[in-house]
Amino acid sequence: MTLAAKQQQMLADLLLIEDAQERLSSIVDRARSRLALSRSEHLEANRVPGCVSPVWLIGEYADGRCTFRSDAESPMVRGLVALLCDLYSGGTPAEVLATEPILIEELGLTRTISPTRLNGLRSVRACIREFAAAQLT
Repeated sequence: MTLAAKQQQMLADLLLIEDAQERLSSIVDRARSRLALSRSEHLEANRVPGCVSPVWLIGEYADGRCTFRSDAESPMVRGLVALLCDLYSGGTPAEVLATEPILIEELGLTRTISPTRLNGLRSVRACIREFAAAQLT
């Protein structure tokens, strides 16, 4: 499945929840069931710059595909970052670079979360792009 198709499927699934606040709660709840990064992975080298709440992101590359894992101190931020990791994991570096996260806008998150958190998500997206670009060189 392409990342574009994956994003459309994620949108379809999450838009079944009509209320934007309930949708955000669902995103946060999904992240609770994921395995967080281990404490030993909470390194400064894995920390995303530009996030007010500490966020750690690890990109891995194998068999031509990128995988992203993350953790954050704030449950809401953990959920939002996990959403981006879910979107981009499994994509080729070229797909990761070419696919913009329209689901943030389409899900109404730009109206629901604070500008500070939106800036943090942009920083996470920048780190994901940087990792993918490095795999192409």
